[in-house]
Amino acid sequence: MRCFTSLLLTSLGLSLAHLALAQTAPLDYPQWRGHTRDGSASAFAAPKAWPDRLTLKWKIDVGEGYSTPLVIGPRIYTLSRQAGNEVMAARHAATGAALWQTSYPAPHKMAGGAGAHGQGPKSTPVFFDGRLYSLGITGIVSCFDAEDGKLVWQKPAPPVETLYNNSSMSPLVDDGAVIFHVGGHNQGALMKFDAKTGAVRWMWDGDGPAYASPVILQLGGVRQVVAMTQRNIVGVAADSGQLLWKRAYENRFANHSISPVPYRDMIIVSGYEMGVTAFRPVRQGGAWTTETVWDTKDVSMFMSNPVLVGDTLYGLSMRNSGQFFALDARDGRVLWRGPGRAATNTAIVKAADLVFLLNDDGELIVAKSHPTGLATLRTYTVADSSTWAQPVFTGRGIVVKDLTTLAFWTLD
Repeated sequence: MRCFTSLLLTSLGLSLAHLALAQTAPLDYPQWRGHTRDGSASAFAAPKAWPDRLTLKWKIDVGEGYSTPLVIGPRIYTLSRQAGNEVMAARHAATGAALWQTSYPAPHKMAGGAGAHGQGPKSTPVFFDGRLYSLGITGIVSCFDAEDGKLVWQKPAPPVETLYNNSSMSPLVDDGAVIFHVGGHNQGALMKFDAKTGAVRWMWDGDGPAYASPVILQLGGVRQVVAMTQRNIVGVAADSGQLLWKRAYENRFANHSISPVPYRDMIIVSGYEMGVTAFRPVRQGGAWTTETVWDTKDVSMFMSNPVLVGDTLYGLSMRNSGQFFALDARDGRVLWRGPGRAATNTAIVKAADLVFLLNDDGELIVAKSHPTGLATLRTYTVADSSTWAQPVFTGRGIVVKDLTTLAFWTLD
């Protein structure tokens, strides 16, 4: 586990000056899990020597929640909870100084036993064409002007029973529109809203949302939204919302948290006590079906999303109270498993052959990846409280959100 901490640090090697780049620059972090939505640190240069410790540039209180901060040019955007309101805010990346914040009421009652998971928000916004799009803990969909924070349009929370741990999926952008999966245990809808007006372009209401976030893939010549739902994995045509294929995938929690992982023409999935499976959607004539490529029960992911480095999948298995592992994505063969009790949850980021792990105890691991194991380069402590949000690497720095504060650390 300590090996992973070293890797994370590598991302910190980018300088604050790079924050002035435009949205299209690879250093920007416009959505959940980064520019390419796969846990990549889009631009990174490893230092010749790792420092013994990181430098804390600033740290401020921003409110509760697990939402990952966004970095766009010289600004950092956060979605958090303050005094019963959900708050979208913009800050200057170099200093943390507040530029604007916009709030709206978001009352809700936690389900019994779910209090330890926090009142959120847990979804990460997405930045597109000068606007921010967010999903609140109860399912409120909002659009904000990124320049001044003005609320452009908003959809109320759906009048259905919410998920046990409330809304957690993170939206994504496609063809001038933004896609959300809203709803609760009994019903819900995968919806595509026009980014400018909020008008509904299409809606697929065949199953309620899971906690995992969807991805967009080109499969069989068709651009499609691939999403985990409460009972299935589905492929929905991105332009029309038509259901293309559906694969049953349900466990007793019905709350899948691991997002689909694209690999070649396959999709890799995992869930609580369900092992790891790769399957291939196939179109035969006018009908779609799915075929299993490989399946392993030796490891199983629960809350921590993995990363692919070449043909190797690195992740945290729920087995043995938290165990890091690597498997060959080509055939599902487990390459190695680390010691047990390594972490309860970790946010994994990749950059070339480096793997960074931010464990939920505030420990940041930087490691060199290899199919035979991870070689720890450095381990750092970057927070005083639990860290559930993904870290954001930019320039020679890293943005870390813990339970209530936002911090900017640098290598310098």
